[in-house]
Amino acid sequence: MKRLIFLTGRPGVGKTTVLLRAVDELRARGVRVGGMVSREVRRAGVRVGFEIVDIATGRRGWLAHVNQPTGPKVGKYRVNLQDLNGVGAFSILNAIGNADVIVIDEVGPMELYSREFKDAVRAAMESGKALLGTIHFRARDPLITSIKAREDSKIIEVTRENRGRLHVAIVNEVLRLLEGRAEASG
Repeated sequence: MKRLIFLTGRPGVGKTTVLLRAVDELRARGVRVGGMVSREVRRAGVRVGFEIVDIATGRRGWLAHVNQPTGPKVGKYRVNLQDLNGVGAFSILNAIGNADVIVIDEVGPMELYSREFKDAVRAAMESGKALLGTIHFRARDPLITSIKAREDSKIIEVTRENRGRLHVAIVNEVLRLLEGRAEASG
């Protein structure tokens, strides 16, 4: 059984939606879930940026915005390293200590500018806990290479054909993993 489950797929295919459905189902079954998700923000139908949400606390910050004055540039956006570290990386580290399942959405070009974020992802992978995440389809980085190379990692491509039911398989796999851990420690 794989402990690290990462979703990948083309932009807009529904990776985050699948992940959030799995999170909702796990919570409904009493599983403590923590970590971060990224969400697109639109104004008048136009994408202006991405926010980061700490799923345990609801705390929000900007991952990137078209009007962000400083930070690394990715396309028309600038990455907000302060919020990425203070909300994103912090939520991952908090989940390592306080959650049964760690969520990281996403490991992608914007997030990879932060050393703190990358360190938090590595710590989550080494924590021994179940991890659900997403990986940007085209992003290349030694961290992503290491995620894909791990024996305890499973990479699942989200497609239009599987996205409607994929969360069920993920939830079942995570529940089996958690049950196995509970039996081993009990």
